[in-house]
Amino acid sequence: MAEHNDLGRLGEDLAEKYLLNKGYQILDRNWIWQKKELDIVTIKDDILVVVEVKSRSTAYFEHPADAITLSKIKFLVRATQAYVDLKEIKQEVRFDVISVLKNGNTYDIEHIEDAFIAPVD
Repeated sequence: MAEHNDLGRLGEDLAEKYLLNKGYQILDRNWIWQKKELDIVTIKDDILVVVEVKSRSTAYFEHPADAITLSKIKFLVRATQAYVDLKEIKQEVRFDVISVLKNGNTYDIEHIEDAFIAPVD
């Protein structure tokens, strides 16, 4: 379990560094709502961008981005709405996914902008 947590933390660190290098402003990281979290909350080009980070040591079973289920998407949308309400955010919201995949001694980063649309319940 500790290795899984270490990889997740490393993936988020790499994703944050990647986003900063691309000109994103980090607002929050690991923001907790109802015992779950938003991995990274950023602003870029006056858009609030909520980034879900998925890290894997191998893509053998599935690509990291494929681990985001409909129930996870619904949670992210609800948590983001709570974030927007609490912080009184007025910007448009976008959901991105960053996949971090171990490749030998390095890590491949894939950034999927506008990865999904908020579902209507």
